[in-house]
Amino acid sequence: MPTQFDPDICLSVDNFIARVEFSRPPDNFFDVPLIENLAAIFAELDGRPDCRVIVLASRGKCFCAGGRLLPEVGAPPALLAAEGPDNPLYLAAVSLFRIAKPIIAEVQGPAIGGGLGLALVADFRIATPSARFAGNFVQLGLHPGFGVSHTLPRLIGAQKAGLMLLTGRRIKAEQALDWGLIDELVPAAELSQAGMRLAAEIAAAAPLAVVSTRAIQRRGLAEAVLQATRHEFAEQRQLAQSDDFAEGLRAVAQRRPGRFQGR
Repeated sequence: MPTQFDPDICLSVDNFIARVEFSRPPDNFFDVPLIENLAAIFAELDGRPDCRVIVLASRGKCFCAGGRLLPEVGAPPALLAAEGPDNPLYLAAVSLFRIAKPIIAEVQGPAIGGGLGLALVADFRIATPSARFAGNFVQLGLHPGFGVSHTLPRLIGAQKAGLMLLTGRRIKAEQALDWGLIDELVPAAELSQAGMRLAAEIAAAAPLAVVSTRAIQRRGLAEAVLQATRHEFAEQRQLAQSDDFAEGLRAVAQRRPGRFQGR
């Protein structure tokens, strides 16, 4: 079982509901191994008859602030160095989209960059008032990644997605609810109960019918995300050679706006 090799992930299964919680305090940054382990756990749950729905959650005040990019944190090893059209991180992300069973994400605090992408893996998102959503890639001098260039407009429409991705703007929970980016807004103390309540409602339905219905709704999604991530990675690899990317990393590390020169 993957969790025995990853102390940052906790798994429990009860009443046909699997709860998967990861913890990388304080910001819950992910790296390639974490996403690969999540994908392996999800795949194992996909084959278990005692699991009908998966709840994805994180511990702490932040859902996920994205991938480890800043030099002092340590860059994802495959982000820039991988050869060929596929980034190992994104292949693991695509594996998450291949899961047949429904997924619910519980979002507290920021879901930023790749963290937004991770939240968009789920069928449903329940959030607290502290939740914030941003695809801030352009503020780093990068093209969006983690399939966000496909999954975000698919969920909220091209116009709103363009507004988020071209500005890097953070969207508050109330606006996210209005846009359909989240499905339910609950007090922080009620987040896990709300997630488990929705999961129980899904788990009470006929499991074969649930999987069948979900499959038609998400038909072609994993393949579309695969193609999107290949394009994203090609663009990211090129833009990572720019002065703007280096400036974006410096700006984030120094907590200031970037001074980009377009080169």
